[in-house]
Amino acid sequence: MPECLFCRIVSGGVPASRVLESPRTLSFRDISPQAPTHVLVIPRDHYPDLPALTAADPALLAEVLSQVREVAEAEGISGRGYRVVFNTGADAGQAVPHVHAHVLGGRALSWPPG
Repeated sequence: MPECLFCRIVSGGVPASRVLESPRTLSFRDISPQAPTHVLVIPRDHYPDLPALTAADPALLAEVLSQVREVAEAEGISGRGYRVVFNTGADAGQAVPHVHAHVLGGRALSWPPG
């Protein structure tokens, strides 16, 4: 989808600070980090939200989650703990309509977030 910000990041049309890549996934740093480590993990193919990805390609969702683990290890937060968040829909705060996991860590995270 050419109008999708994350699709443009995947294609290289928009720069991003890339963390990890695989043939079907990409992770990059959030431009408005909410924690010392704030990395987004996305499928390279466009799915508007988590339910769409889950229905269409459960194996790709597993790859996204595998890259979440790899990001946590690469960023040095896997031992201390980290949060994984999927926002689905505008009311949940999903700002970009391309499914993405937020990997947050590097400090103690309160609950509820905020």
